[in-house]
Amino acid sequence: MAKQTTVTHPRQVTRATLDDLSLSPGKRARLYRIMYEHGCRNGTLLLLPIDQGLEHGPVDFLANPDAADPEFQFRLAIEGGYNGIACQIGFAEKTWPAYAGRIPLILKLNGKTNIPPDDRPISPLNASVEDALRLGADAVGYTLYVGTPRQEEDFAQLARVRQDCARYGMPFILWAYPRGEAVDRKGGRDSLYAVDYAARIAMELGADIVKLNAPQHSARDKDQPTPYAGMEWDFAEGVRRVVRSAQKTLVLFSGGSKVSTADLLEKARLVMEAGATGLIFGRNMWQRPMDEALEITLRVKEILADFPA
Repeated sequence: MAKQTTVTHPRQVTRATLDDLSLSPGKRARLYRIMYEHGCRNGTLLLLPIDQGLEHGPVDFLANPDAADPEFQFRLAIEGGYNGIACQIGFAEKTWPAYAGRIPLILKLNGKTNIPPDDRPISPLNASVEDALRLGADAVGYTLYVGTPRQEEDFAQLARVRQDCARYGMPFILWAYPRGEAVDRKGGRDSLYAVDYAARIAMELGADIVKLNAPQHSARDKDQPTPYAGMEWDFAEGVRRVVRSAQKTLVLFSGGSKVSTADLLEKARLVMEAGATGLIFGRNMWQRPMDEALEITLRVKEILADFPA
């Protein structure tokens, strides 16, 4: 079992561990299984998300048509030794039974298409915590659009999911995505202001783990509220700020759109040094042929091995 302490690595802020969280026995048992019985088995996380078929449509599979097949994704997750695979209800019900017990399942409970405009987004529920229990999932995921004009509806949905997670001892992973017309006016979805706020909201609303995009500089930095507009920071410092804002919520950073192997590995090491618990890399993995995807997975896990907790 992990020690009752926090872990600090060179150039890294203090990172919360599983034992720092106030968890029910059910949540603790499921998170322990994900973090210490799969992946690097050292308290870090490498998750494979495959919800893009709903969120983006078939276009994301054009770069590697084999990846449209759920069997490809489960093979990558199992042979690559991921901590878990995150997917929507139909994907899970149609494919998961053959792989149950071999890789932890994170069931995404909501999602949307990218067809409507993104100025007033909301991600409607399409599954439940009860579905996750029926399927044998070890965690659920919920997408919150931070800053959407429809946040009253979003918060109400999230509250029901959080309450069910507490009732059934199910870990709650929050995809915290700044979106909407107000976010666009205040520096954009990947600004330090927006991502930092998303990290804090995840903690305030009861997430056990939060998935975030790393903050990025842009020409719209000047549009951020004070004091963010005047801050000087590099990538590592931006990530450290975000991790601090999440406090006792474990932080995962996404890979986003496919980048070069060198850039992906550099990002992986920087976010881990800055205090992340782990990574949730999808397109950067499965938009590659299987052999290449397994190779880069191994290299990412070599980085995670340097950050035990």
